[in-house]
Amino acid sequence: MTNTEIYELLLSKIPSENIFRNEPMKKHTTFKIGGEAEFFIKAKNIEQIRDILEIAKKNDIPLTIVGNGSNLLVKDKGIKGIVLKVDNSNIEINDVDSGCLVTVGAGVALGMLAQVLLKNSISGFEFASGIPGTIGGAIRMNAGAYGSEFKDIVIETTCINLDGEVIKLNNKEHEFEYRNSIFKTGKYIILESKLLLKRVEDSTIIKDKMEEFKKSRLENQPLEYPSAGSTFKRGEDFITAKLIDECGLKGYQIGGAQISTKHAGFVVNAGEATAEDVLKLVDVVKKNVLEKFDKEIELEIEVIGD
Repeated sequence: MTNTEIYELLLSKIPSENIFRNEPMKKHTTFKIGGEAEFFIKAKNIEQIRDILEIAKKNDIPLTIVGNGSNLLVKDKGIKGIVLKVDNSNIEINDVDSGCLVTVGAGVALGMLAQVLLKNSISGFEFASGIPGTIGGAIRMNAGAYGSEFKDIVIETTCINLDGEVIKLNNKEHEFEYRNSIFKTGKYIILESKLLLKRVEDSTIIKDKMEEFKKSRLENQPLEYPSAGSTFKRGEDFITAKLIDECGLKGYQIGGAQISTKHAGFVVNAGEATAEDVLKLVDVVKKNVLEKFDKEIELEIEVIGD
């Protein structure tokens, strides 16, 4: 099947304004790196997601699911087939006996949700207020900061499997681990999740905590450069950034990719970096840490594409 035929098939089900052909993925990742996706589609509802799943399955078209692209490195040759972004933005707040139940669409940005919760004096989400991702992506990787993770607040997630069947998973069924969940198997697409939080009388408590976390990020993370967040996972018995720093690699650069001078756990796009630059730099870091400390370090970011 030709790209034109695939495009015509997609047009029969999805509005044209939601379909982007040969779309540069650097526009859809916080790293600002990546080749073109053959088809980039924003799905607004479950019907559109089902249609895309059916088209991909019947025609053997590769399908890749992304969120806000905040934890992604897309390779320079891009992504074949369809890249699907769930772009729903529903937020519903209900008081329950155990606290405050917030139902939120997978496409909602964490920063935006944090502001909505602040306005409604709802606490428990402050740790995620500065993470540059969406609900779907954050749950998929069990994102966390400042001692809290999504596993601590997720009650239930509604998702759809690759056959188009809608399924609800409770917290245990998420199989949450450090920067991991059942959703990394690729068997399910997150539609929305229920978070259990709590109302407080004084919202300034929430605001102060969010400001404290923001100040900490500004002081300790290289937010002035495009990146995919923390590049490497922490070790079981070591702090990865500390080992990289002790290897003398802060500021080390290959092409446009650089080990941050502010935080050695971050690889940043210091100027027109390619995915190849980043991967070469990652290899240098892994080799140095292994040779000096006999420790193997793993990527926290996800690498996709060709």
